[in-house]
Amino acid sequence: MKYIIIGLGNFGTSLAEKLTAMGNEVIGVDNNLDRVEAIKEKITHAISLDATDFNAVTNLPLKDTDIVIVSIGEDLGANIMATALMKQLKVKRLISRAVSSLQEMVLEAMGVEEIIHPEEETAERWSKKLNLEGVVDSFEVTGEYSIVETEVPEEYDGKTLQELGLKRKHNIIVLTTIRIATENNEIGARKNVSIVQGVASAQTKLHSGDVMVLYGNNSDIKKLLTSLNAS
Repeated sequence: MKYIIIGLGNFGTSLAEKLTAMGNEVIGVDNNLDRVEAIKEKITHAISLDATDFNAVTNLPLKDTDIVIVSIGEDLGANIMATALMKQLKVKRLISRAVSSLQEMVLEAMGVEEIIHPEEETAERWSKKLNLEGVVDSFEVTGEYSIVETEVPEEYDGKTLQELGLKRKHNIIVLTTIRIATENNEIGARKNVSIVQGVASAQTKLHSGDVMVLYGNNSDIKKLLTSLNAS
């Protein structure tokens, strides 16, 4: 996977280093030359430029990048402007950072669907979430076991957990399912909300577009998600 991380503060730097260590190509961007110099030997590329300057950002390999992450935190205006430029340039997948509820509402109004809250979420958690295709969110229980949210694939649509036999075939437990709905936020912009469906049972029926919450060994979960994404 190829990432561009804009903003190399504590969170952006940590995320860039962890994604690089996982074998990804990571380009770090910041207008602070000292930050760029500090990380240039630890990630694939580090570039000093103003991410709010249209002409400057068009020099970045945006078309070849899988995910762009705007992690600017200390300058809210720069965060919004850089995010707007990425939306304008139609990057494949855009994730932006919010440090206040107002900023989050503005990002939602701009159509940003994935928002990072670094004060609540660690770079470790996001690096694992981003590095495994199909993962909506994840939480590491121990070094070997995790709870992972992933979208219900089309081939599971309308089937019960008993019919699928995930525990028997893959040694993975489905804890619950989540229905994704939309509602208006305080300024009238549409946003996704998660509605937990309760503790799953053998008779729980899965629906394409919903999210299933899995628990199991990291290697078993990765094998399952890899097979689903390959099908």
